[in-house]
Amino acid sequence: MEQKIQEKSEAYDEGIVRILSTDIEGKMKIYPGLTKIKGISWSLSNAICNILKLDRKRKISSLSQEEIKKISEHASGQNIPAYLLNRRRDLETGENRHLVTSGLELRKDFDIKRMKKIKSYKGIRHIAGLPVRGQRTRGNFRRNKVKSVGIKKKIKTVK
Repeated sequence: MEQKIQEKSEAYDEGIVRILSTDIEGKMKIYPGLTKIKGISWSLSNAICNILKLDRKRKISSLSQEEIKKISEHASGQNIPAYLLNRRRDLETGENRHLVTSGLELRKDFDIKRMKKIKSYKGIRHIAGLPVRGQRTRGNFRRNKVKSVGIKKKIKTVK
């Protein structure tokens, strides 16, 4: 009976941990586990571990509720160097911020809509469905994947 209880508690310990509305497997280590959250890079994950003095090799399932709360607070950009933040000198507020999960996705969509509205070069490329960041379009980004332009069909000759 006691063995079953221990097995269940071990299985529960290795379960899923929810940080910033993202499910992370409990058997992952803290350092790579934090990168599963949208908006947290490897360098930001390292910075969070260093600031909170967490062992990066510890399993996520071993985190307490207080530590999870601290991680979620620091992921918003508190006490993190400005060069690691993803929203420096925000257009609306002018301050340095860090966005994660759904806030990051919403802000990205708003930025694209703003570029389309003011008809900037990047906005026009978004409207046309073409690459925005200067890639070449001759070989890649073709609309239809059919051999039509530049390749002639072979004509069978009858003798």
